[in-house]
Amino acid sequence: MTRVVLLGASPGPDISPTGLRLAALSGNPTVSERLRDQLTSMDPRFATIPSHDVAAALRALADVAESATESLFIIPENSVIHDELIYQITKSKRGALALVAKEPRVGVTEDNGQEENGPEDNALEDRIPIDEADPEIGHNRVEGLPVRVRVGKSRIVSVGTASHGVTRPNAVVLGPLHISARNAPVLAQTCRDLADLAHTFGADDDLTQLIVFGLVRNGVSVGLRGRRDLFYRRVTTQEEVNEAGAEMAGMNEDRARLNNAVKGADGFFTTFFVSTYSRYIARWAARRGLTPNQVTLISITLGVAAAACFATGDRPWMVLGGVLIYFAFVFDCVDGQVARYARKFGVLGAWLDATFDRFKEYVVFAGLAVGWVVSGNGDEIWILALAALSLQSVRHLLDFSFGVANRRKPPSPLPTVPLNAPDDRELRQKLTARKAERSQGLRGLLKMWTKAGKYRVVHWARKMIVFPIGERFAAIAITAALFDARITFITLVIWGSVAAAYTLTGRLMRSLV
Repeated sequence: MTRVVLLGASPGPDISPTGLRLAALSGNPTVSERLRDQLTSMDPRFATIPSHDVAAALRALADVAESATESLFIIPENSVIHDELIYQITKSKRGALALVAKEPRVGVTEDNGQEENGPEDNALEDRIPIDEADPEIGHNRVEGLPVRVRVGKSRIVSVGTASHGVTRPNAVVLGPLHISARNAPVLAQTCRDLADLAHTFGADDDLTQLIVFGLVRNGVSVGLRGRRDLFYRRVTTQEEVNEAGAEMAGMNEDRARLNNAVKGADGFFTTFFVSTYSRYIARWAARRGLTPNQVTLISITLGVAAAACFATGDRPWMVLGGVLIYFAFVFDCVDGQVARYARKFGVLGAWLDATFDRFKEYVVFAGLAVGWVVSGNGDEIWILALAALSLQSVRHLLDFSFGVANRRKPPSPLPTVPLNAPDDRELRQKLTARKAERSQGLRGLLKMWTKAGKYRVVHWARKMIVFPIGERFAAIAITAALFDARITFITLVIWGSVAAAYTLTGRLMRSLV
């Protein structure tokens, strides 16, 4: 469950959008009615905070955060937003996430957003490097909001106000914020401290931007989320509402939702040979009422059928088995995509998916070994089958144990600076020192290897070397169809051993830093 906090329109006086209607949408709802309808499923008991008095609003938000036992979704009440964008923001695993928009610059290409004191901006000749730039009070505006935020590649680096300078501001916080339950106590204290400084803020300082200003200075890592192919805008006049409604109606929210149903970090084979079309199967299945668990059963059935084909040992059936195991994997991807597209998640489904992925793989191993024996070959194939099964079982165990241990590991702390510091010089100096420290030894080696992922060849090589499930099923399908079970098991053992060595080395290194 998520606690929803509606903020009055800001900056400026609280402007109720009650009378502003979205004529371009079905039912001609008001802005307020539509937003509340969108959020009711998340939290039927909204906390509504007027924003005309910044200090009072901050203290009220502190009270809400102090009593919260769940994550918080904070959004201005005059927001026009796609349902899918709300979903993506609130399902983030980050401790804090803000929707941002970068300032467009004529003739200037923004830097790639190095997290802490990145390289010199690719800018006009008269612009000095960011490391030499002085903090400033941002006066430019994007969508009515003052540009007083510095964003990097993955998070907000620093934020300013009307009386707090920020180095080379390049973005605005549009409005929606998602704060995890673990950061709720920090949010509560931050808001109380900010309330005591309310007299230093300007009339154009935005309330959500002020909240992020406090969180960043208190060492909270606030991640970034852009609008991408989805819509968000704050509105205060009927003209703005009409423009927003028409623009939003012209965007394909379903396509964005479908694309979001596909995992963004899949392996090479899954990305290029499955997900290119499996999402459309997922949408077809979801629209006809198929549940993720039913799709999982289809995948299991195909996997067992593939094993039965392999068990015959005959070449035509081996080829058919290769085709069936491929489609078993396709539907293994589809079940998760149906769950994400239809938003149907459950503990049973997660357990079924994880358990029967292993079952399909191991029953196929048995089918391949049986087929080799019934074809008149020796029983030694069972040694290879057992080796492949044991190796894969150990890898699954290591994956699970490392994941559990990694989740218990506290996040690396970010530097903090006083809220009343006049600018972000001290913060950026601390970030520079932190970056230098993290660039040494094993940590520096890991960071260099991570940066190498920007090259596509390296990126996909790293994906393939770990031998994910897509590559494993592809290897089984191809080697079984073209060669024989012995070649299949040898491929699984050799590639699996390389993958185990690579992942174990990386995890040992990460555990030591």
